[in-house]
Amino acid sequence: MTTSAAPSAAIPTVVLVHGAFADAASWAGVIAELQSQGVPAMAPPNPLRGLASDAAYVASVAAQIDGPVVLVGHSYGGALITVAGTTDNVVGLVYVAAYVLEEGESLGELQGRFPDSPLASSLKQWTYPVAGADPAVEVTIAQDAFPSIFAADVPTDVTAVLAVAQRPLAAAAFTEPAAAASWRTKPSWALVAGADRAIDPEVQRFGAERAGATVLELDGASHAVAVSRPKQVAGLILDAVRATS
Repeated sequence: MTTSAAPSAAIPTVVLVHGAFADAASWAGVIAELQSQGVPAMAPPNPLRGLASDAAYVASVAAQIDGPVVLVGHSYGGALITVAGTTDNVVGLVYVAAYVLEEGESLGELQGRFPDSPLASSLKQWTYPVAGADPAVEVTIAQDAFPSIFAADVPTDVTAVLAVAQRPLAAAAFTEPAAAASWRTKPSWALVAGADRAIDPEVQRFGAERAGATVLELDGASHAVAVSRPKQVAGLILDAVRATS
């Protein structure tokens, strides 16, 4: 798969990586804002099956794009772009209410530095089949808890749909260590959602500061900040695009 979506080799293509309990449609408002500014964007489906395999998928998408790429990761997607960002044509990283891992660190280890968020007690376990092995565990957010945990600043009619349509994350993703930390060699930006009840804002601030990221903090923003505040999210991404063009 090779795309020549970028109108100019100087303008990076933005690759938007969603996190757990969401899908690529969660970027719809952000995509509209980027397209209105003439910035090419892609929002591939995140497999949500494990950090190493998901990061490899994101890296393969980026590597097949002609020209430079800015990777944007929401939530768990931040861990993926941290690893996938080592791809040669990736020129910048944008973290949106996201985990920013160090090399060799897992999601569980980073989260373990801080008190649990309300998300931890609201996860529901399921199983899924694995060829030639025992069923594996995946998790979703309990539907009745989803609005307050994930999207408190999103209209209730929207959250009712998001809660039903959420995609599960393989539980193994919490314990896999990151194979690389591309923020050590690539410039980064980070948006901290100030009222996030899924990833505590302190976790986001810690990771962003450690990475030396340019930080934008939005008071009152929930974990679903790309849905509730698409203009502000797109604005930070555009800052990264301009800086790397």
